[in-house]
Amino acid sequence: MSKQALIAGGGIGGMAAALACRRAGWEVRLFERAAVFSEVGAGVQLGPNVTRLLHDWGLQAALAQAAAFPKRLQVCDAGTGRELGALRLGQHMIDRYGAPYATVHRADLHGVLYAAVRGEADVALNLNQSLAHFTQTADTVCVRAAPSPAALDAAPPDIEGDVLIGADGLWSPVRQWLLGDGLPRVSGHLAYRALVRQDSLPAALRSQQVTVWLSPRLHVVQYPVRGGDWLNIVAIAQTRLPGPVQNLTPDRLDHWDHSGNAAELQALLSNACAALQGVVRAVPQWRLWLLCDRPPMRGPHQHARGRVALLGDAAHPMRPYLAQGAGMAIEDAAELGRALRLATDPTIGVPAALGHYALNRWQRNARVQARAERNGRIFHATGPLRWARNTAMGVLGERLLDMPWLYGAR
Repeated sequence: MSKQALIAGGGIGGMAAALACRRAGWEVRLFERAAVFSEVGAGVQLGPNVTRLLHDWGLQAALAQAAAFPKRLQVCDAGTGRELGALRLGQHMIDRYGAPYATVHRADLHGVLYAAVRGEADVALNLNQSLAHFTQTADTVCVRAAPSPAALDAAPPDIEGDVLIGADGLWSPVRQWLLGDGLPRVSGHLAYRALVRQDSLPAALRSQQVTVWLSPRLHVVQYPVRGGDWLNIVAIAQTRLPGPVQNLTPDRLDHWDHSGNAAELQALLSNACAALQGVVRAVPQWRLWLLCDRPPMRGPHQHARGRVALLGDAAHPMRPYLAQGAGMAIEDAAELGRALRLATDPTIGVPAALGHYALNRWQRNARVQARAERNGRIFHATGPLRWARNTAMGVLGERLLDMPWLYGAR
């Protein structure tokens, strides 16, 4: 008999998990609390460690249509505009790691995965469906669906499966039911995000490469998406948090997104070089996100227990200073698929297979979380640390920016 995977969450992680589970021979039932399948946010960077997996899933052509493939990454001093270091991307990444470095709009990446899942048999995608709780035994996991607003008097149905995958994001209810370890922490970092059509910018501001501008307590990243037709711009600042953040509920924080004050961002960059100020002033509208995360993972128990596994931000939300949040969710999904393929062998139980998944993932995710935190301190450095960073980047250049431990095959 085929086994059934229940998945909470229909974002990038949930769709990747659905595809991996189906390719492993499992039936899939996915539950998304929103009314439509979509992704908020702007762009994401995908290193060759991630694009390699997407290619393995047969998504190379779809990704090529949706993404941009910059040939170069440069790091610049935001004040002077001077280039501090650079990393070759493009063909160099393909030659070195067997897959390209891509930049893509979150919604487009989600669309690629969603189309692939829709093309699979034995997948049920359920919208407007929240989960209320789960119970598990040695033989099964049972999920209770939350009552529908249209039928409040009806008893919510119980849904049985062989495994439950919590891919339900930063404020994951599945995590709370499984681990009960409290809410994510507010990082004190704000992200101003924008997308601009390249043809609406002056020619001097258009770009087909990744540029990182470093400034004390702030940095800006820009790169092309949507085949290079759009420019994604993100400014992340350690600054005063607007409003009483401590009073926001998890649900409100998850969607805490409002129009950013361009004047505030321009004031933060008042000492920036003319090129960077030109990019910021060319943006007609900013969106503002409050960044939250958790400390690095401490053990495999934070990835899986019994018949329940956590994936992506539900397991290891991280700061964006290594550009690997979406990437680690996709890596999780690929490893989960390999583990669940083992579980189709009747001599290997589902808990043992999920234990294998957890052991293979938690240390890598913890390392990426810790490295992202460390990068944030380096990006936003002041005083002697800033001088040491600039000097090291000038001396080591590409050797400092390349990351074989991250991009290489695993």
